[in-house]
Amino acid sequence: MTNIAMWSGPRNISTAMMYSFGNRADCVAWDEPFYAFSLVHHGNDHPMRDEIIQAGDSDWQSLVARCLAPAEKPVFYQKHMTHHMLKGYDRAWIKGLTNAFLIRRPERVLSSYARKWSDVTLRDIGFAEQAEIFEMVADHLGVAPPVVDTDDILLNPRATLSSLCEACGIPFDGAMLTWPAGPKPYDGVWAPHWYNAVWASTGFASPPEDMPVLPAPLQKIADEARPLYEQLRQHKL
Repeated sequence: MTNIAMWSGPRNISTAMMYSFGNRADCVAWDEPFYAFSLVHHGNDHPMRDEIIQAGDSDWQSLVARCLAPAEKPVFYQKHMTHHMLKGYDRAWIKGLTNAFLIRRPERVLSSYARKWSDVTLRDIGFAEQAEIFEMVADHLGVAPPVVDTDDILLNPRATLSSLCEACGIPFDGAMLTWPAGPKPYDGVWAPHWYNAVWASTGFASPPEDMPVLPAPLQKIADEARPLYEQLRQHKL
């Protein structure tokens, strides 16, 4: 049994990565386990907030126990949002998982995020929390845990996913390169607001060419996030 926690912020092709792993016959996928918890205990407003809270578990200990428990298949892929790991809650349990980190240039993250939800801060995109979790895991392991950059995945998904699987101690499966279009049974209840593009997909898209030009308030956030992105990028596979 391999419980893989993939840590990223939003708009990081994280759902496409979940679909990639979820298409493996040996894998169970879990979509953003701590989303309802974050909404309840942080109090932030999000699209479909009430529906997410009603549908999800908001108890920290219950969620932690499930993340660490075996699933009904050998690979348990958990799509985690780093900003759901709120201050004041012990993160030590994360060391019991096989952790990997999905990064993306902050300009691309913010451009995508702002098309779905205009109210955005540095905290909303999870770069600071991602760096904190990375450092904790690296200190525990004594080496850097695996990091994959979305640009590399989109440019060469087979090679990048093969390296990621090897680093996580599981075999690569060619089924990870494609998936059926449309909703998935493991999608979170929030999927209708956020997942329209990935629902239309059947595999990883081609990498975008030009870097988006951001309005000044978003560019300020991107400038704050960039050193955190570069901190992890130096360890990418």
